[in-house]
Amino acid sequence: MRELPTVELTEEQAEEAERIRDILAAKSAVVVDYISRVLASKQNPELFGETEFRIRDAVHRLGAEGIDAALAERKKRGTKVPASSVLSVDATPNSRTIDPAA
Repeated sequence: MRELPTVELTEEQAEEAERIRDILAAKSAVVVDYISRVLASKQNPELFGETEFRIRDAVHRLGAEGIDAALAERKKRGTKVPASSVLSVDATPNSRTIDPAA
């Protein structure tokens, strides 16, 4: 397998990555089992086409699980950035009709 690029992380990001990895590890076992069974059930001429797309779909689903895990982790922790303060608007001035002849 071709080596993947290194991603530098802060300590907090590394902790989050570890939690996401744990979630993905459990889910990936199911995907790896599925891919192995699909590949074992096919003859060489059947490995491409429909089989290839079934495998790609399974891998994409695993990627989607990773995104869901990241979002769930962040939702549990909430935001670390303080909420921005917005100045309140004064009362809306009264409407008045402007005389077009003026």
